Amino acid sequence: MNEIFIPVIGIPAPQGSKRHVGHGIMIENSKRVKPWRQDVKEAALTHYDGEAIDQAVEIEIIFLFARPKSHYGTGKNAKKLKPSAPVFVTSKGIGDVDKLQRSTYDALSESSGGSVLKDDSLIVKNRNMKRYCVEGENPGAKITVRTLH
Repeated sequence: MNEIFIPVIGIPAPQGSKRHVGHGIMIENSKRVKPWRQDVKEAALTHYDGEAIDQAVEIEIIFLFARPKSHYGTGKNAKKLKPSAPVFVTSKGIGDVDKLQRSTYDALSESSGGSVLKDDSLIVKNRNMKRYCVEGENPGAKITVRTLH
């Protein structure tokens, strides 16, 4: 096994701050993180049925987001993308790429309930991007895991 490709459909969510609710219990502030992690876990189970990887890996993730209506024209051009529409997501509301990767790495890690990696500490190299979907794509992520020798 050298490379695993895991397409995920869902809404990527950044892992942000945790909130203390008493008795040493911490919960995620964002309600979007849990559904995203579940989407990643289910996609991983569908596209990878091997043992959890226990060696150094490289991960590449392309996070895909739906375009807002403001990126499209109006009237007869309502389905046509404006020339000024950006390719990349830079909105603060979407989250930083490092926080998006944190929630995704946890969902892949056996130590956090995932099935692909023994632990996300095995990730020694990464490359991540967040962009808007192109026609025919669904929001989610394209995850590639490569073992390193």
